[in-house]
Amino acid sequence: MSIFSLAIHGGAGTILKSKMTPEKEAQYIQALQEALKQGHQILSQGGTSLDAVEASVCSLENCHLFNAGKGSVFNAKGEHEMDASIMEGSTKNAGAIATIKGIKNPIRLARKVMEESEHVFLVGDGAIEFAKMQELEFISPNYFYDEFRFQQWQKVKDSDQFMLDHSIEKKDEKFGTVGAVALDIHGNVAAATSTGGMTNKKFGRIGDSSIIGAGTYANNKTCAVSCTGSGEFFIRNVVAYDVSCLMEFKGLSLQDACDEVIHHRLLEINGDGGLIAVDNQGNIALPFNTEGMYRASVSNSQKEQILIYK
Repeated sequence: MSIFSLAIHGGAGTILKSKMTPEKEAQYIQALQEALKQGHQILSQGGTSLDAVEASVCSLENCHLFNAGKGSVFNAKGEHEMDASIMEGSTKNAGAIATIKGIKNPIRLARKVMEESEHVFLVGDGAIEFAKMQELEFISPNYFYDEFRFQQWQKVKDSDQFMLDHSIEKKDEKFGTVGAVALDIHGNVAAATSTGGMTNKKFGRIGDSSIIGAGTYANNKTCAVSCTGSGEFFIRNVVAYDVSCLMEFKGLSLQDACDEVIHHRLLEINGDGGLIAVDNQGNIALPFNTEGMYRASVSNSQKEQILIYK
């Protein structure tokens, strides 16, 4: 098999060209290009889908523009609390972490959980302890400071309000999550997702990004999926698995399964957002029911495409 495909996302929501400066748009496009390049280079040289999605997500985590890693938003305590998950489709092995602080690349920790522990999901202090055992890179809180994120937090600090990411007149502008999905030349799919959660979030809230089957899923029989949106709704509808399930048990194509989940099932419960997916034949789907989604894709038969708006 010589087919390979890769797709990435940097969040979905009310992303309007009228609200975007040319300079900011160029920054987003450059960041998406770099993340796509990291994964594409691995796949084009015969590397694994797992390595590709990890590399692409790490690149997005290292960019302050996206709500993951370096760009993570402030929680109610003024801290940066991150979630991530990764899954590969051949054995359906998976790793996830939530409510962790101080780690430069949360997706690397999720992979360590998958490969170096007997567990799937680690949270909080236990996840940090495990990360130290694995000698992962910790970094100063100053690394995560971003003035724009700080001002976001100031608007809702000491209140019961929270924001999924940017907010204009209390309307959610963008759901901050990053993710990647890939098929490699060996026929294996993989998915990875990472997020900084909600601005001003409390009580150790966990969204869909770290929950296998909700925000991330991979199965060689069908597809790999990474989601972005209003996490509570994605959890309730088990969105990532639902796409795979419709393909495996109803025989739907990748695009039809994604459209059913995003444009029908999710909307029925007033959920909004999007996802990226790749199937075991290399087909790519990038559906969303919002105004836009930061997204990019490439394959050995398709040129690189980078898109933001509807």
